[in-house]
Amino acid sequence: MKEIKNCPSTLAIGYGTYSPTALKRVFNKQKVSHILPYESIEKNEDDAKLFMDNKKRISISGVQSKYSMIINKEKLNLTPEGEQGHYILKPKPAEIKNPLECSANENLTMQIAEQVFKIETAPNALCFFQSGETAYITKRFDMATDGSKYRVEDFASLAGITSENAGVNFKYDYSYEEVAELIKKYLPAWQVELLKFYRLILFNFLFSNGDAHLKNFSVIDMGGNDFRLTPAYDLLNTRIHVDDTDFALDKGLFKTDRPEFYKGGKANGVSFREFGSLIGLPEKMVDKELSTFTAKYPLIDELINNSFLSDKIKHQYRMLYQTKRNRLEDMKR
Repeated sequence: MKEIKNCPSTLAIGYGTYSPTALKRVFNKQKVSHILPYESIEKNEDDAKLFMDNKKRISISGVQSKYSMIINKEKLNLTPEGEQGHYILKPKPAEIKNPLECSANENLTMQIAEQVFKIETAPNALCFFQSGETAYITKRFDMATDGSKYRVEDFASLAGITSENAGVNFKYDYSYEEVAELIKKYLPAWQVELLKFYRLILFNFLFSNGDAHLKNFSVIDMGGNDFRLTPAYDLLNTRIHVDDTDFALDKGLFKTDRPEFYKGGKANGVSFREFGSLIGLPEKMVDKELSTFTAKYPLIDELINNSFLSDKIKHQYRMLYQTKRNRLEDMKR
């Protein structure tokens, strides 16, 4: 087992396990080991069976395998049948480039979103199988303190599209402008939520998250007609793992073809200024956000350095970010 020198959640230096800040935010101040009581899903048959049984009971959709977890005797355990899990575990995915880096990538990207850009994110951390393999764990945001569940609907559901009525590409055949229209239609405080959405689209572009499809944006019903966007989740630099495009949605930013807002067919600062204006944000607000997301932040470099990525992938992550930042700074058509 590799020695831990930074908090495997906040990435703060000088911690051999979760920092007090991480324990408070992710684990409700409970003391929790960062080492799972399981050797490996792939190398241990008994563990593999336990995880397979758990997977059959979890209702969270998505391509990557997810497992329900609880805290029991200061350890993260698979949720027993009949109990409600409070955490979701994502081990390394299969059939992508650099699969062993995926968990650290997601943790780093989520921490940058929260710590640097103050984007509300699902509380998250890394944990480790006894074999040393890294896994990503996130706290469920749809659970109330009394154990009841808030209603959550993703934007594919809000748009009324499924694989049955829109084909296998249903969660990609859309535009971010159309998502903004759904926010205006369904969220009473849409002005506030629209800005949150715009900032998230800027962030996804800046950090090469090419998997921001309709099911990776959701609305949560907090009761009393309080509908709002959920905390951000599934944020990671997908270019490290797949050769994808700038935007997950096939139409990109605009619902109609707008080549005049792109430079050489690629999005830049002009694209995002026009997008912000088109969805109804004031010009001064758009310019302020573009300035915020193109500013230089020493903390980004610190978090990359402190992350659990390999040195090679840290370099790639940093270069991809700088390339996108340069494009976002470019205000020429």
